[in-house]
Amino acid sequence: MANRTDSPVKMLTNLAAFQIGWFACVLGGSGIGLLTTTVIIALHLTWLARSGEWRWLVGFAALGLAVDGGMALAGGFGFADETRVLGVMPMWLWLLWPLFATLVHHSLAWLWQYPWLAVLGGATSGPLSYYGGARLAGVDLAPWLLPAEALVWALICIALSWRLGNSLALNNQAR
Repeated sequence: MANRTDSPVKMLTNLAAFQIGWFACVLGGSGIGLLTTTVIIALHLTWLARSGEWRWLVGFAALGLAVDGGMALAGGFGFADETRVLGVMPMWLWLLWPLFATLVHHSLAWLWQYPWLAVLGGATSGPLSYYGGARLAGVDLAPWLLPAEALVWALICIALSWRLGNSLALNNQAR
């Protein structure tokens, strides 16, 4: 459910913080990414997050480890030699998942009311993010990875729409 107290300034700040974190992780690697993501998430939890939202960040961190960790184990990514979370993927890639979760109840909250738009957004912007990030970070992608990520992100977004879209629509009707 969206936080009804989010002002346009908070929503734009939320979106800008995510984008800063994305660039810090992709261009700066795991060290800069960890520092930047820690600051962004701490500020998010202090300034913007609704009660219990930390669970979503933890859940997306676990989901990211499962999804991108599985893709990495299947040979979807060609990473340079660097320290990896549980031996499967660089920390900077994993950090993008809880960063994304900071958008779910705020800047992207409106999207969950429109399931097909959410699916289309996930199926296109997910793979585009991986493609752009890989190009900037010097990561090789297997030919099958982007279609697989399109499917994964379409499923994630439809699940978010089912879970959050109905409650948001009900709140709007109650007003």
